[in-house]
Amino acid sequence: MSRESEQKTYRAESITVTFEARRCLHAAECVHGLPEVFDTAKRPWIQPDESTAERLTEVVRRCPSGALRYELVGGGSEAPDRPTTITRSATGQLTVRGELSVDTPQGARAETRAVLCGCGQSGLQPYCDHAGPCGR
Repeated sequence: MSRESEQKTYRAESITVTFEARRCLHAAECVHGLPEVFDTAKRPWIQPDESTAERLTEVVRRCPSGALRYELVGGGSEAPDRPTTITRSATGQLTVRGELSVDTPQGARAETRAVLCGCGQSGLQPYCDHAGPCGR
């Protein structure tokens, strides 16, 4: 299965939000930031029509793993942070924000946010999936 087919797409009039469940580390920034949009008890759990595009972009950018992304209708996607920053957690995870090219088994992938595995035990290399000690 390709990585693209693992993404779910949620469209509103002015913004499209995508979610890649395998990359989600459950930081809950989305749920706490916009509970009227991101509600795990509802189906679909992402309802982008419940907020403005401006507010959605702000909350989606809080997602540290990059599992959530957005694209504005008419063009425009997330601009990378500058300068690029890398932060290592006490357990070894690398949180990276900026203009990134991440080498994956499926090829290079452009990113603006990612949490990378620091212990080598993730089944989702190079991304962290909480499988090893760096994700706990």
